[in-house]
Amino acid sequence: MPETEQDKITVYYDGACPKCVKDRADYERMSGKGGEDVCWFDITGTDEALHSLGIDPQKALTELHVKDKKSNILSELDAYILLMSKVNRLKPLAWVIGLPVIRPVLSRIYRWQVKQRLRAEGRL
Repeated sequence: MPETEQDKITVYYDGACPKCVKDRADYERMSGKGGEDVCWFDITGTDEALHSLGIDPQKALTELHVKDKKSNILSELDAYILLMSKVNRLKPLAWVIGLPVIRPVLSRIYRWQVKQRLRAEGRL
């Protein structure tokens, strides 16, 4: 049976962010199969589409969002954990990120880094 978009997860990433584009390329390389089970959606200039999915465009800039195979939208670390769990090499890291001791600290660091990046780019 052919794979459809419903059999894939969708990653909503910032295509105007060089680091985000590099992270996507790194993910596709590490996945070993070109990330065939992932659809990539560049959020740049797509506020209406994001709103229709229930994603706040401003939050989409500051937090990674992923739609799972059941159409649930996950954000920030939950989104990273889902995405990383699809690559064997990244599964251990996904597990570590989810640990109750690590998660809150990493979440704060993640939010701080994103805000710094957006400020530097003049987009915050």
